[in-house]
Amino acid sequence: MKEVSRKRILVTGGAGFLGSHLCERLVAQGHDVLCVDNFYTGTKDNIAHLFDCANFELMRHDVTFPLYVEVDEIYNLACPASPIHYQHDPVQTTKTSVHGAINMLGLAKRVKAKIFQASTSEVYGDARVHPQTEDYWGHVNPIGPRSCYDEGKRCAETLFMDYRRQHGLDIRIARIFNTYGPRMHPADGRVVSNFVMQALSGEPLTVYGDGSQTRSFCYVDDMIDAFLRLMNLRNDPDGPVNLGNPHEVSMLQIAQQIVEITGSKSPIEFRPLPIDDPWHRQPDITRATQLLAWVPVTSLEAGLAKTVPYFSALSYPVSGAPGTRIGHAEPVLQREHTGG
Repeated sequence: MKEVSRKRILVTGGAGFLGSHLCERLVAQGHDVLCVDNFYTGTKDNIAHLFDCANFELMRHDVTFPLYVEVDEIYNLACPASPIHYQHDPVQTTKTSVHGAINMLGLAKRVKAKIFQASTSEVYGDARVHPQTEDYWGHVNPIGPRSCYDEGKRCAETLFMDYRRQHGLDIRIARIFNTYGPRMHPADGRVVSNFVMQALSGEPLTVYGDGSQTRSFCYVDDMIDAFLRLMNLRNDPDGPVNLGNPHEVSMLQIAQQIVEITGSKSPIEFRPLPIDDPWHRQPDITRATQLLAWVPVTSLEAGLAKTVPYFSALSYPVSGAPGTRIGHAEPVLQREHTGG
């Protein structure tokens, strides 16, 4: 990469699932990458292979406190993204979304940096519009157990748009739909990690409700491609952009698929549907396709074939509690993650 195009890029939440893949891609492109993480859910294992890279730097920091660095671009990915983690400390989850956004926007304003917000499909709540388009305002419970995350991300979007209107900041807002792949926390309560860990351990795959509720799953490499295209877009897209794979699959179908891929003998066990669990979650990516010339290219079958070996190779004990190493205590947690 030519020196003239080399950028100083801050990635908050850079030791997490998506953040580590983003850091890896940016480092490979030759940018100077500052990875910031408080390791609440992220882990150094995700970025250990980058430690010897001269253009990679790691800082332990909590985005609820101001950060004073000089950068050209900011990717704000810091926030626990699965119910088992964000419900562990809901007040801190809201602070991370809201105070974190304020601090990163303040930094972007000071250094005149372009800034990217990792928002979520959870802003649509239990959607009454299907598939979800960016102009849909959502159907969200503001006082339920998921509200710390849903409303925190909605407020962050408000802040980003107001900084754009009031201060002229160059912003990007990505509404991320379910994403999966290597480096997912095996005890994070998300659908793919739940099912794979259960299948590998020979335990029943827990399907909530009757399994007919649907989700759309995007492989991590496709999602990172979309991040980079959105950030590198010449003009501000004037609002959020849905990023995800529009291929819809039922919970029962993906459970059966994972049993087949892993060769497991695990049965499927049905449990009551959790509170506020969305019935459908499918992105309309028309805007992303038009603006970014992007569509996901990895099929669910191919993505799972790349993901299962990562979980198979895990040999350490598992714990679902945030801030600890991943564990098997409840390899499969009591909530399935339904958002980005």
